[in-house]
Amino acid sequence: MDPMLNIAVRAARAAGDIIVRAMDRVDLLNINPKGRNDFVSDVDHNAEREIIHTLLKAYPGHACIGEESGRQGPAKTDYVWVIDPLDGTTNFLHGFPQFAVSIALFHRGKVDKGIIYDPLKQELFTGVRGAGATLNNRRLRVTKQPSMTGALLGTGIPFKDQSYIDPYLGMLKDLIKDTAGIRRAGSAALDLAYVAAGRLDGFWEIGLKKWDMAAGVLLIQEAGGIVTDLEGGDKYFETGAVIAANPKLHQLMRGLIEPHITDSLRYRADDPRHSSE
Repeated sequence: MDPMLNIAVRAARAAGDIIVRAMDRVDLLNINPKGRNDFVSDVDHNAEREIIHTLLKAYPGHACIGEESGRQGPAKTDYVWVIDPLDGTTNFLHGFPQFAVSIALFHRGKVDKGIIYDPLKQELFTGVRGAGATLNNRRLRVTKQPSMTGALLGTGIPFKDQSYIDPYLGMLKDLIKDTAGIRRAGSAALDLAYVAAGRLDGFWEIGLKKWDMAAGVLLIQEAGGIVTDLEGGDKYFETGAVIAANPKLHQLMRGLIEPHITDSLRYRADDPRHSSE
């Protein structure tokens, strides 16, 4: 296994152990709101601390950006780890068994390695740029679903920013018409991993952060899929909005989504062109 990937897998498994051990004592955790419908717990902090410790011990010249603790390590480096220690915190706090650890390595600004680990199912999704994606060492490929008819899609409801609700509901209405169903499971990292694994034919979501999707984006690309922003470009990390599927289905999804795109979905939240239409 790639040495850096091996260290990241070790970090993800260690964080997963922390998460699983805490499942039986959720009522004893300190839980604090970060924003509207957004929470953080002791488990998030402890898991992130373990990941960062493992990564920087092995690679002290690298930097880490964690969802909870921000940036650590040198200011200038070609290697930056982007970490979501518990993607699906709300699920975890409610005992809903759909959450994961997500770790991605950016090398000179591009995602080079990705790890998504589901500690309950002990499913390890890994990807290395140019070397493919795997689930527990089994090679992954996106589905060949050619049309919306019969497709199973994943999504995330933009509950944190209510300004996105109306355009999102328009997308949902048009996408759901011919599909076999749409799933909203509450962990974008796992949803993206499921597209790479062929469990979902496609996925779209609004309002994501880089740590939510970086590892999953690489997995899908290495599994033969397409990942873009809502307009078909590569600004998904900037806009926080993403469409992912095989090339044919992606084109169809984008065509149904495009009529509902507003300026608030084209630009970053801190961009002066961003509005709350």
